[in-house]
Amino acid sequence: MYIVVDERQLVTSGYVASFGREGVPSMGFYSGEFREWLETASTVDLNAVQGFVLGDFADRSSYPELIRNHSRAPIIALSETRSLEQTLELFTAGIDDVVRKPVHVKEILARAEAVWRRVNSAEEKTTIGRLKVFYDGRDPEIDGEAVTLPRRERHILQYLVRARGRRVSKMQLFNAIYGLYNEAVEESVVEGHVSKLRKKLRERLGYDPIEAKRYMGYMFVDRG
Repeated sequence: MYIVVDERQLVTSGYVASFGREGVPSMGFYSGEFREWLETASTVDLNAVQGFVLGDFADRSSYPELIRNHSRAPIIALSETRSLEQTLELFTAGIDDVVRKPVHVKEILARAEAVWRRVNSAEEKTTIGRLKVFYDGRDPEIDGEAVTLPRRERHILQYLVRARGRRVSKMQLFNAIYGLYNEAVEESVVEGHVSKLRKKLRERLGYDPIEAKRYMGYMFVDRG
């Protein structure tokens, strides 16, 4: 899930729609609303955030520090004008990357994934037996060979691996994959994504690493 912050509803709604066309969940906030959400959001909700996109609003330079108190996700700033002084100010404030508008969300996604690789290299991947899971947009690998997964199945696997050993509810997975408060998609679709993911992993690993219990949710367990 990506968080877009701007004082103009036209900007936030435009980017939310563009992320949606790429199959990526997102939410738009005014700056004041965002601060309140950030300070009250649960750990589960914050773990679902893959990146923050900050538009042009007052006191934007103060927000990276606030975000870093709650999340390690990449912070991308949108620039309205070509200004070296503004760009340097944003980098000094802790912004991970600055992109000049207009920009396609595909570029924002690529830049965010590059930030994950560069800044969070210690958490770039998790190796569990024969399975290697990446957090920078790459498909997982089993026995050194890539397992091609649709974006949502890949995100489900990443989320479950990060939470391995702990049970995750269907609602938590839904929020992570489709975004909070998304009423346009039925929560039950998560079951279909998880079922397809489990089948692919089982075929390659020879066992099912995702434990599912009705009414209780899912948990990644290493049975290898």
